[in-house]
Amino acid sequence: MRFLFLLLFSPLFVQAQTVVTQISRAETDLALLGKKQDSLLKKIEDLKFQKIHEDLDKLGLPKVNPGEEVIYHLAFALVYAEAFEQAKWVAHIVLPDVVNGNEGRTNDFRPDEKIKTGSAVETDYFLRIPITDSTFKYDGFGYDRGHLAPSADFRYSKKALSESYLYSNMSPQVAKLNRGRWAELEDVIRQYVVRNKTQVYIVSGPVLRPGLPKIERGTNKVSIPEFYFKVALDETNQRAIGFIMPNKDCEYPVMSYACSIDSIESVTGIDFFASLPDDKEGTLESKYDVNKWVGERELGDVQPMRADSLPKNTFNTVQARYHIGKNENVRICGTVVSTKLSSKGNIFLNLDKKFPNQIFSISIFKDYVSNFSYAPDTFLAGKTICVTGKVTDFNGTATVNITNEKAIEILDED
Repeated sequence: MRFLFLLLFSPLFVQAQTVVTQISRAETDLALLGKKQDSLLKKIEDLKFQKIHEDLDKLGLPKVNPGEEVIYHLAFALVYAEAFEQAKWVAHIVLPDVVNGNEGRTNDFRPDEKIKTGSAVETDYFLRIPITDSTFKYDGFGYDRGHLAPSADFRYSKKALSESYLYSNMSPQVAKLNRGRWAELEDVIRQYVVRNKTQVYIVSGPVLRPGLPKIERGTNKVSIPEFYFKVALDETNQRAIGFIMPNKDCEYPVMSYACSIDSIESVTGIDFFASLPDDKEGTLESKYDVNKWVGERELGDVQPMRADSLPKNTFNTVQARYHIGKNENVRICGTVVSTKLSSKGNIFLNLDKKFPNQIFSISIFKDYVSNFSYAPDTFLAGKTICVTGKVTDFNGTATVNITNEKAIEILDED
């Protein structure tokens, strides 16, 4: 009887054993596949770093002067200026891979062991003072640890992103610059790369000169730059542009700080993209077109008028915000770059920057449109004008409400 029972049920047992074995083997194959995938991903990453180094050497580095040493990290290279305790320049490449990157900030700030003389350290920027409850009190020296090559440019690789937190890639920036226009400029470059699906060569750095003030409380007395530069080259589309920003709260839009690379070379003494053929270098570095570097939403924007070019008691669209709520008539000048006639019959004119990035607007409400001998939304489009009135705040934008055309002066009429 027992034999018969075993005889009847043994096939099921054998079948069960076979399925379990198959599952086990499949799981083993999957684990091996995962290891293989990890190995291939690491190989691809290493090859990309190799390609970055090759491309930087071929085209992306400035001219290296006698006595200077290029320090290579995984995704960027730099020359360190020991006298100032920061990089003279940092060169890297923004890759189209940045669009798929999902690595987050590591905040693992640390000294750069490749700097033979020693890099800056944490105590050059702040003191971390232990207190009784096992936490810390922070005593800052008034400056951010500003990335020269931004960490977000390396979010496709955890290792490369981590290296961006080396102190050799830091420079003391005023918080309003580091978290304001400098960060916006970094965004502009990344967005350009994503739109154009091409890599862009970047060199960033401080403008260094003898006599700069220092962070006296810091360990190494890091120099405090007055200006920072960033230059960009898109070899594929033969475009180049430079930017120079003061180390302070920059009130003008990012593109107001654009300039030719030649002009930055004259300030810094650095020969950027020195490996370019002379004819290409001369052409690309002597001119720039901001409209080639902005997105569709920014096309058609114009730079605010230079403040020093305006008559007394006349202000540009950036300066308008300083008159909000003062209840005084002021004269604001700029170019009408976009207009809107709302469904309720109200008219809005944006000067210098279009919606939704407007910095100054003129409002003409429906009841006053009949006071104009022309249709303001069509007639004034594209014209350079001045408006006189009281500046108010409308949803964060400096605005003047007007009731008749006498408040408008058209500057570019024949």
